[in-house]
Amino acid sequence: MTAPPTTWSLRPAELADVETMADVRAAALRPDLERLGRFDPHRVRQRMRDTFSPEHTSAITVGGTVSGSVTLRPGDDDWWIEHFYLTPELHGSGIGTAVLRTLLARTDADARTVRLTVLQGSAARRLYERHGFTLEHQDPIDVFMVRHPRPAAR
Repeated sequence: MTAPPTTWSLRPAELADVETMADVRAAALRPDLERLGRFDPHRVRQRMRDTFSPEHTSAITVGGTVSGSVTLRPGDDDWWIEHFYLTPELHGSGIGTAVLRTLLARTDADARTVRLTVLQGSAARRLYERHGFTLEHQDPIDVFMVRHPRPAAR
């Protein structure tokens, strides 16, 4: 694994980001969706457009360029991580780990459970498991994971 670039950051998403984020989503999910026999280039982008909520989404920028997205959506008594994607060339760079740690610090401070969904067989599942997510339930396509809040370090 290479060291993450020092110039990554999160910034609030803007409506103008949706097409770039839809393209990142399509590129990031393509291998897993093809393996599952479910890749449709229009549908994979349209889902991002249809569910994009800029008020809960951050653009992940690397070197000033939008290179990913992550949504932290509040639920009734939990948080949902959604649309967490990086361009494929950044996979394994450590940026995903750094972004996830940042989000989990927020949710732990709020003492709320976090949930997410990952595709069956996705390498991202290992990232989530390393950060305390466990299987909640699954179906032939999706794995639903949960992480309970961690107490603050003293």
